[in-house]
Amino acid sequence: MPNIKSAKKRVLVNATKAMQNKAAKSAMKTTLKKFDAAVAEGNRSEADSAYKVAVKAVDKAAAKGLMHKNKAARKKSQLTVKLNAIQAN
Repeated sequence: MPNIKSAKKRVLVNATKAMQNKAAKSAMKTTLKKFDAAVAEGNRSEADSAYKVAVKAVDKAAAKGLMHKNKAARKKSQLTVKLNAIQAN
């Protein structure tokens, strides 16, 4: 445990930020799972709306630094491929 007042504050702030990051990452994963469920169901209209929400969540996560921008781009590309696979079938 730190003795200096500013170091004590940093510990508290870091813990708060870690919880916020964890919650945001969890919310993003939930939107991705909802998209995957819509794709598995084969419902095109539901998958379209879930796709828009998922892409927005991935972009927000990349902007906040929760994931690297290249990972976000790769994830969005994977989502698009899954969405287009529904149209092909």
